[in-house]
Amino acid sequence: MAVDYTVIVVYLAGMLAMGWWGMRRAKSKSEFLVAGRRLGPWMYSGTMAAIVLGGASTIGGVGLGYQYGLSGAWMVFTIGLGLLALSVFFSARIARLKVYTVSEMLDLRYGGRAGVISGVVMWSYTLMLAVTSTIAYATIFDVIFDMNRTIAIILGGSIVVAYSTLGGMWSITLTDMVQFVVKTIGVLLLLLPIAVVKAGGFSEMKAKLPTEYFDPLGIGGETIFTYVLIYTFGMLIGQDIWQRVFTARSDKVARYGGTVAGTYCLVYAIAGAVIGTAAKVMYPKLPSADAAFATMVKDELPMGVRGLVLAAALAAVMSTSSGALIACATVANNDIWSRLRGAVSPKGDGEEHDEVRGNRLFILIMGVAVVLIAIALNDVVQALTVAYNLLVAGLLVPILGGLLWKRGTAEGALAAIVAGGLSVIGLMWGYGILANEPIYYGLLISLGVYVVVSLATKPTDAHVLAAWRERLAGRGSQEAEPESPVAV
Repeated sequence: MAVDYTVIVVYLAGMLAMGWWGMRRAKSKSEFLVAGRRLGPWMYSGTMAAIVLGGASTIGGVGLGYQYGLSGAWMVFTIGLGLLALSVFFSARIARLKVYTVSEMLDLRYGGRAGVISGVVMWSYTLMLAVTSTIAYATIFDVIFDMNRTIAIILGGSIVVAYSTLGGMWSITLTDMVQFVVKTIGVLLLLLPIAVVKAGGFSEMKAKLPTEYFDPLGIGGETIFTYVLIYTFGMLIGQDIWQRVFTARSDKVARYGGTVAGTYCLVYAIAGAVIGTAAKVMYPKLPSADAAFATMVKDELPMGVRGLVLAAALAAVMSTSSGALIACATVANNDIWSRLRGAVSPKGDGEEHDEVRGNRLFILIMGVAVVLIAIALNDVVQALTVAYNLLVAGLLVPILGGLLWKRGTAEGALAAIVAGGLSVIGLMWGYGILANEPIYYGLLISLGVYVVVSLATKPTDAHVLAAWRERLAGRGSQEAEPESPVAV
């Protein structure tokens, strides 16, 4: 394993080096939080694909393939569909707004009265996303080094917190590009073909497995529908995803670069399911479906290649973890703390060094909190389900309503956030956290409340809507132009 250890250690050291390099570049709030809004199509596509394809998409995607066959691709596939929908229909408008958070968008659209409540909902989601990603380090480091769970979480979490705190979005962008390349090589170009060959090819896989393993809808129509509600719609409104849209240098980069990233996700989804199906042929009685990825890597890959594929798994976890961490810190500082202390900055960027220092401090604080919660928490599936249900039920309707329906009002948005959030919590209490009904009914309640309250209240002020349309058109922002070349 010495060669594999060397590959992993070099990879981790490279992540820290990227953080140090990013620190030298992140001199303003815009540079630190959204990479100066100047990523070109290549870097934008790579980083967007990296953040949405995390440990759940890699280890969990293979596990679903092991359990359900090719239809196990649906979870990751719906993530790709959500990214495609965001890129094609909404990303250009989002990029032109020149904001930092989803709550700022809601304030612009509804006249400045939705920030703190929507910020708390978004902060809860990003915090739990960061926690669950951090917990995944324990699984990977256990395979690599047979390491204690707590030590593994501290080691992996500390590296992500370090490079994220040092350079902000620039460091995360650089590390994500490396992680994108490592995942592509490790999972798509190495593990996928090796797994198929070791399983005897597709003909042998079909001969040894039940026919439902090759049914595209074998996982069940209700499950697929739930994945669409949670993951496809979650991609449309998550702060971690929007913050990457804000990094694009133009609305065209946001649209076309995101389309490329979404297409890549669809390919990645199918690859994970095929790898899991191959693992079922070779290891039909694993104690857990989620063990399929680690077992394949540990037992079937040659020296050196094994290290690279494990680095790919680390890359998947780190990219999601760092993206969720900076999103969590950005919301905590800009949408909650700044408003509660009564010191909301103007709508411009405020390119003050103090703002970089403040955001850097919040990343460090949130990072420490994420590591501590990850150590204490065991049931990650339930935690992430609660977070996604709150996000979608609370914020989907006000956000899409604000983008698509000019009659929507601030009162309607606030009522929808509160009604959707509280109803989904109550429904999870009644039906169970992992039940499908809470998200179904929570969304319907949020939509009904939004429409009824909006129609029953005074329309949004014409000046607010006029300013909103100006921002959607790419005008009206006071943000400074980039001072350095755009990134490829």
